[in-house]
Amino acid sequence: PTRPAMASDSGDRNPTLKKCLAVLREARNDSEQFAALLLVTKAVRAGEVDTKTRRQIFDAIGFTFPNRLLTSRQPPAGCPEHTFRALGLTLLACFCTDPELAGHSQILNKIPTFNDILVSPCNPDSMSMIDDVYQCLSAVMATARGPRELVTKGTVSALCQAYMNCSYSSDRALTLLLGLLAIAEAKCWQRDAPHLLAVLSKLSDDFLKAEDMTKFELCEVLPRFIPLSPPLAQDSQGSECLRKLYKGLANILGSKLGQSQRDPALKLAACLVQACGSEWIPAGSAGSKFLALLVNLACVEVRLTLEEPDPLEVEGKKEVVTACYVLIEMGIQECLREEKPLLEEVQKMQLMRIMEEAFGAVIFYLRQVKQEELQDPFIFASVRILGAWMAEETSSLKQEICELLPFLVHYAKNLFKEGSPAASLPQPELVSTEDSGVPQDALRFLLPGFCHLTAEDRPRDILISEGAPALLSEYFLYQWEVLTSKPGSLTPLTNTEMSLQTACGIFLNLVVTAPDLIRRDKTFLSLMDMLLKSLPLLLPQKDHLVLAANIATLGLMMARILASSAALQGTQSAKEFFGAAICFLSQAHTAQANPGRDGLAAAVSPAYASAWADISELWFLGMQALAGCVPLFPWLPQAVLQARWLEGLSELLARVAPASVDFELIAAFQGVLVELARASKPCRDVILSHHGREWANLYGMAALEQCLSEQ
Repeated sequence: PTRPAMASDSGDRNPTLKKCLAVLREARNDSEQFAALLLVTKAVRAGEVDTKTRRQIFDAIGFTFPNRLLTSRQPPAGCPEHTFRALGLTLLACFCTDPELAGHSQILNKIPTFNDILVSPCNPDSMSMIDDVYQCLSAVMATARGPRELVTKGTVSALCQAYMNCSYSSDRALTLLLGLLAIAEAKCWQRDAPHLLAVLSKLSDDFLKAEDMTKFELCEVLPRFIPLSPPLAQDSQGSECLRKLYKGLANILGSKLGQSQRDPALKLAACLVQACGSEWIPAGSAGSKFLALLVNLACVEVRLTLEEPDPLEVEGKKEVVTACYVLIEMGIQECLREEKPLLEEVQKMQLMRIMEEAFGAVIFYLRQVKQEELQDPFIFASVRILGAWMAEETSSLKQEICELLPFLVHYAKNLFKEGSPAASLPQPELVSTEDSGVPQDALRFLLPGFCHLTAEDRPRDILISEGAPALLSEYFLYQWEVLTSKPGSLTPLTNTEMSLQTACGIFLNLVVTAPDLIRRDKTFLSLMDMLLKSLPLLLPQKDHLVLAANIATLGLMMARILASSAALQGTQSAKEFFGAAICFLSQAHTAQANPGRDGLAAAVSPAYASAWADISELWFLGMQALAGCVPLFPWLPQAVLQARWLEGLSELLARVAPASVDFELIAAFQGVLVELARASKPCRDVILSHHGREWANLYGMAALEQCLSEQ
């Protein structure tokens, strides 16, 4: 660079430095430049240089001279081995105080050199170099490109080694590691898991052994070293870390603590729960007591903070209360766990009672929320944890939840329609999940609770009066777009699919309990239109059978109510939907070998077997709805004939042993067959030509037998 020299206060105050800068600019050979440089670096190290003078030094020598110093191997006579290198680093550290220079490619390409110095054996002569390296790395990390460059160029492993070796200024290595993990945790663990695990192992060991305030200081540091991925419990070193952390936390939480000591411990426990669920808590009496204590302490903290909320006090406690929400969610899951439970039944009952009191406090707090507070991430976390409780515990706090429903609908609508940064911040989740497509997705966490509530008169009436059906329909349409946004296929986004399935459950409840609402609210015409178009696209896709079952059944049940709507009057989309629905219903059963007996038995088709527990009820509802649709749509029997379902079903019933077909399945088949035989002579003829009378008699289908006997 050839910028003109600027006037400098420190240069004016220090005539020697001013003279050296002049020599640097005018030096004719290396020895003159080196002599001047020694004085300049001495001034830099003594802190006698201000911002303008630093820039003057850079203008005088640029990066060329420090680069030469770093690569020079031969020190001046009588000087230590690293003299040139040390001078070069001092100059770079000086330049790095300028953020513009700290992000310069000439600094970024020195990162491997900085790393080498950190991992080299330390002696008294090299201490100043290490100080300069830490200054450079700190400055680089503060730039936009810096963290990515540090991770990709191996600084994480160098910092880990410096910390593990307890070398000079290793505390600064830990500080830089914490900074990098805060910015790029996933990338750090992907590239340097063994080194980071070694640091975590040392920190865990220190945590377990510490008997002073160090233990509580480590509670603040350790969460940054606990990765969401890869799972710590998957190897022996990670498992050993978890064991030590559990024992250390058990020691802390089993003692009498002040708030300043308890809060970091609860946050560390919550971090472990987010990363490992309850895997880090051992089975047995000690583990179950610890888990119960942890959830108990979390509930007490929530109640203390939220029952009589002082705005200033709540503000300072949001982080620890959010951590408590994570612990309470684990408590809910553990109380529901039947396979290898950590808690005994008595403990479960006690915890459910304690958690109910904590959720009473959460509801009380949410009822005080003002419109201007809706963007607060803590409100989102509070709604989210309440959603987890409503999803599982449907009998308690019913009155309080009903009174809060208008706020919950308003809040979810506000975040969904207006957008909010609230939920894009880290939220407490027991399991790391994919993004559901809506950054402000409070509805995702409320849907399971709403599904329970729409089955009951009072909460359903409140939800309807607050406009929940229109909001849910809009949300459903949006989530469908998210699911199908990848060209050519459906993206396997678990959260999105689960949200769509749960929304279908809510709509099914409304179809059954509030059919008049379906008829009069135009929202459901839009929803019907979307269902008609979505099922034909969804059904051929693998791994989406549960969602297809939900959409098929919901569509069939809504079609009975909206039969007179224009969209269902033999339109192409209606015919394609019913064709897909018939395909879904007709392919659910097959004939297979009857174990231990001769002949064949009716069984669920292999393609449906893994999902049958989730879709069997929907399938039977779908059959019932299809039977109800046959008299309403004159063109529907023709669609059944085109699918050749009657031939396939006749063949199935003729081949299998009647004892292998249970009564509920016979009733489902008969319901559809009777309606088809009544509505369509061609359908009746196909059934008769395939020995319909004989197998109707064989399976006790009296209504079908009578229908086929009528002229």
